[in-house]
Amino acid sequence: MVTKSFRCIPGTMAVPPSYSDLGKAAKDVFSKGYGFGIVKLDLKTKSQSGVEFNTSGSTNTDTGKAGGSLETKYKMEELGLSLNQKWSTDNTLATELSVEDQLAKGLKVALNTSFVPNTGKKSGKLKTGYKWNCINLSCDIDFEGPVVHSAAVLGYEGWLAGYQIAFDTAKSKLVQNNFALGYKAGDFQLHTNVNDGTEFGGSVYHKVNGQLETAVTLAWTAGSNNTRFGVAAKYQLDSDASLSAKVNNASLIGVGYTQSLRPGVKLTLSALVDGKNFNTGGHKVGLGFELEA
Repeated sequence: MVTKSFRCIPGTMAVPPSYSDLGKAAKDVFSKGYGFGIVKLDLKTKSQSGVEFNTSGSTNTDTGKAGGSLETKYKMEELGLSLNQKWSTDNTLATELSVEDQLAKGLKVALNTSFVPNTGKKSGKLKTGYKWNCINLSCDIDFEGPVVHSAAVLGYEGWLAGYQIAFDTAKSKLVQNNFALGYKAGDFQLHTNVNDGTEFGGSVYHKVNGQLETAVTLAWTAGSNNTRFGVAAKYQLDSDASLSAKVNNASLIGVGYTQSLRPGVKLTLSALVDGKNFNTGGHKVGLGFELEA
């Protein structure tokens, strides 16, 4: 009897995505190009020394609540070091220091911290990730708990299998137990997942041609008749404009339009219509500007 073993041969395939990025193509069709109920402005600049500045501000049209953030990114590529700092208007300072491909090829180690000066609250997380040929591993330690988060994704001839687990060491309890299986081809992606043995989901992504992308999602909970279903599409009108649309089984209809006004300036308009309560109102609109210099 001849047995066939699983082998990873360097250079024969791309590194699989992280567990959180499984099914990302379908998620992007449903999420990008929309901003319901929000007016948002993003500004990205880069200094001559290589420091990137990302400034973001937004306001909620329903509540009137406004918020913003300032993020700086600096990379020392020769050392594999990256330093990111982000301050938000809720007075939280977040910092990430990471090193990649220095301790070992494919290994990334990062330290994330956050600090709230008003309350003195501090938190931290040590994150590690390793990528090699047909495997993507991660292990994060959240010092608040502490809680250990681990995930692994294996890829073979287009097939992807992933497992994610979280363990609370203080309570000696498993708090997350997720599994995913998918298939990825050139213009087609299939993703299925089971979360904690009770939440089931799946998505299909298809790039019909150079202009049209479509996606379908399905999710349900064990012991409940509540099934969620959605269909979305994105159509590239030309090199500067795209139109997005989506609808779900709750009769929520979303439409988005993105236009590149000129290099570095992008405008996004979006609207969400409640099809079940069309005459009673409650619909939402959104406006977004992205400026990059």
